Amino acid sequence: MPSRIYESFLWPIFFRGRASLAAHDGAPAEAEFQKILDHPGAAGNVSIVPLAHLEIGRAEALQGDKARARAAYQDFLALWQHADADITILEQARAEFAKLQ
Repeated sequence: MPSRIYESFLWPIFFRGRASLAAHDGAPAEAEFQKILDHPGAAGNVSIVPLAHLEIGRAEALQGDKARARAAYQDFLALWQHADADITILEQARAEFAKLQ
């Protein structure tokens, strides 16, 4: 039960990061998503941790750091390697990752 308490605090962090990405402000977005990765146990078994990796990849790409962006995308793709291949967000991540090559 305690992880559910902390989990409820992670989603606002995630959405603050998404808002920063939408504003094309990569550094604050990355900082928000990193907060999630710094507390993985708080997330329990929800998808927010893999999604934080993906969003860090997007933030790094926005900032022009292709190497760090690729690494974050690889982390996301590794975590979702057994997911259904036709999931929209997975297809998007693969396409974005391919553009970084």
